[in-house]
Amino acid sequence: MSRENDSILSSAAAEAERLQELALRPKSLADFTGQERVSNQIQLLLDAAKSRNHPADHILLSGPPGLGKTTLAMIIASEMNAPIRITSGPAITHAGDLASILSSLVEGEILFLDEIHRMSRPAEELLYLAMEDFRVDVIVGKGAGATAIPLQLPHFTLVGATTRAGLLPSPLRDRFGFTAQLDFYENSSLSHIVKRSAQLLEVGIDGDAIDEIGSRSRGTPRVANRLLRRVRDYAQVRGDGHIRLEDARDALEMYEVDESGLDRMDRSLLEVLIKRFAGGPVGITTLAMAIGEEAETIESLAEPFLVRMGFLARTPRGRVATELGWNQLGLKAPNGSSAGLASLFDTPTNEA
Repeated sequence: MSRENDSILSSAAAEAERLQELALRPKSLADFTGQERVSNQIQLLLDAAKSRNHPADHILLSGPPGLGKTTLAMIIASEMNAPIRITSGPAITHAGDLASILSSLVEGEILFLDEIHRMSRPAEELLYLAMEDFRVDVIVGKGAGATAIPLQLPHFTLVGATTRAGLLPSPLRDRFGFTAQLDFYENSSLSHIVKRSAQLLEVGIDGDAIDEIGSRSRGTPRVANRLLRRVRDYAQVRGDGHIRLEDARDALEMYEVDESGLDRMDRSLLEVLIKRFAGGPVGITTLAMAIGEEAETIESLAEPFLVRMGFLARTPRGRVATELGWNQLGLKAPNGSSAGLASLFDTPTNEA
């Protein structure tokens, strides 16, 4: 009975955490801080569609994880006063799966397709026709007697999200009426997000603590909100519930987030690259094996931030640590520069 109660409490806590995270998401483009260029472009597109009383063009949202692609899709649905259907590329393994979803849409509905680059090829080819002509061909029968029956679809808006825009085939990418590239956030924007989230969570927090959390959030709102919740926990357990600068620093140190925003995986990657492979160049597969992570995890989570911060560089021969990367670990780069960068244009290896 005790185990059952513990399980119920754990599930309730997880659901409360999920609902809390959803509550922190902005509900309108006016509240969507830090991506003003993209917000203005999307606002214009939506206003034009509403003035014509017509569904908006298909929209592709591209950028690293945690920058607000899902939030933007929900905002688009809200701004258009339209229902939204949410699914993901990996969930669509057959063309029939996509046909079933498309045929059940209503006029003007938003279809949000996350990780669209991971959709199966047959489903991709079906999507071409659906996006352009708003119809799908249903195949009845097999072999020489098979017949294609065209099924007309209501006009809908596809909002696709991807962290790897380069993996999308050109025919699919070209069918989107607008492509938005989301960038990492500036610290000032992240501080604004932390302040807003603290107000929604009804947590007292000092201004310098807000800036401390924002500066360690890797340019990512999702990380900022996660760190705020952990700092809040620390202040409630170890303090009086009000977050001060000392609470923020002590909590982030406990969770192994350094002053540059690097976490354990980031530092492990840099340490392996520098201490075991003398700064590189090293292929991504070798690095992944050395730190016990998947290559895709490194490419989507750790590498974009390390490259943006100037700690890591990608070359045709593999990944190399920059001088800043060496300095981050308190080490001096050979010859005062990054090892391996002189080989930037050497013959590439298959692993890079």
